[in-house]
Amino acid sequence: MLKMISDLPNILTLSRIGAIPVLVLFVAIGAPWADFLAALVFLIAAVTDYLDGRLAREMAQLSDFGRMLDPIADKLLIGATLMALVGFGHLPGWGIYPAIVIMLREILVSGLREYLAELRIGLPVTRLAKWKTGVQMVALGLLLLGSSGARIIGLGWLPMAWLGGTLLWMAAVLTLVTGWDYLTAGLRHASAPRPGA
Repeated sequence: MLKMISDLPNILTLSRIGAIPVLVLFVAIGAPWADFLAALVFLIAAVTDYLDGRLAREMAQLSDFGRMLDPIADKLLIGATLMALVGFGHLPGWGIYPAIVIMLREILVSGLREYLAELRIGLPVTRLAKWKTGVQMVALGLLLLGSSGARIIGLGWLPMAWLGGTLLWMAAVLTLVTGWDYLTAGLRHASAPRPGA
């Protein structure tokens, strides 16, 4: 167990969980420098999401622990970021609605995966779901940065709330589509006759 935790891909996954309180603290501070650092922490965490799986395959360090922990770390990071954005008023008008859709989909897919795991059935990640994740990550990064954080890097003229909010709505639409795909796949497996039944 200790060796699995010390594998580089799993360390990256665990660092994503460890980044959450730091990110939330920066969002809570609300100063321009803190908004910039919150976006930077989120960006680094998002990069670890890409790297951990890739490195696990390249280094032949695939493990059940990593397969279990990776989606949990993703959902914790996304959930905490959405709650921080909502709680500290960083979402543009109507932004709460795509945030709710995204959170509900994450819970739905987690429940489906848990149920199907008991049946020894995997629920593979689709290409569209990967696009959804990418759009969602960019949206959340822009919303964390905001106009005040963007001024630090000379991009204060960009309408960060509008850009982030628009991408969040796009992510919510992709979330509905991929959530429906996962739900129908899960129901198909759930209603299939069991061997020996």
